[in-house]
Amino acid sequence: MAAPPPAGFTTVRTPDGRSLEVLTGGDPDGFPLLFHGGSPSAAVPYQRFDRAVREAGLRYVTYSRPGYGDSTAYPRDEPRFVDDVADSATILDTLGVDRFITAGWSGGGPRALGCAALMPERCLAAASIAGIGPHDGEGLDWKAGMAEENVAEYTAAETGRGAYAAYVEDQFMPVMLADADDLGEAMGGLLPPADKAAMDRGFTEWLTETFHRAGAQRTVGVVDDGLAAVSPWGFDLGSIMVPTLVYQGRQDAMVPFAHGEWLAAHVPGVEAHLTDGDGHLTPMINGLPGIFADLRRLAGL
Repeated sequence: MAAPPPAGFTTVRTPDGRSLEVLTGGDPDGFPLLFHGGSPSAAVPYQRFDRAVREAGLRYVTYSRPGYGDSTAYPRDEPRFVDDVADSATILDTLGVDRFITAGWSGGGPRALGCAALMPERCLAAASIAGIGPHDGEGLDWKAGMAEENVAEYTAAETGRGAYAAYVEDQFMPVMLADADDLGEAMGGLLPPADKAAMDRGFTEWLTETFHRAGAQRTVGVVDDGLAAVSPWGFDLGSIMVPTLVYQGRQDAMVPFAHGEWLAAHVPGVEAHLTDGDGHLTPMINGLPGIFADLRRLAGL
């Protein structure tokens, strides 16, 4: 008999028979927050995040996307962000969640925007936190300003699954397998001074564990995430009518500042927080209380 999942974790079954690893926390009586992690990542408890959610009077729901952690990989070669919106709806339905707010960090940003676009009757507010813009966004020079590591990765993704999978196995798995003492060095140019200065031990250990869990199935989840990032998203950003926040820092070396500017210009009615001093990690280290307060305000909670 399989061991029961750890405290806070549960397994949700999708209509097509897959399993999704789901983590809940924060205030058990709070308003639901659906949180989408970055790329790569898996559901791992994070004390700073849990405390900020609890103090905001929210209950969070997050999950390991297909191919990460214990979540079944997609049975298709061309994953899209819209697929994760369908999984999100299944998770919310299974947990008995009707209305919710949502936020996504980095590669999770498009998933949060997808929930706003496709579940407007349920999603009261959404936030993209250092989230990528669409690869086919008109006028967006998608890789301009990225650290060379990300440019190389996404260039490989553009060539297709086979070459990209080989690249990730050779070049990216060492980062995912690094321990907390070596993570900063392994990430190289992806960490600008703003992020290096903000990284404390607690955040570094959490990020390390999210990478380790993301690699539980080796490169499967990473490859699907990268392919989705350079493919059409599967929904129309211009259709979003839900109050939406965009947070982006000019020091971000993973997701260039131009992505946040593009989203701010193309998501209807967006409230943009475009800052000079933030990097990619600083919003998750220092900005969570303000982000959750903004979400509550826009949702009218």
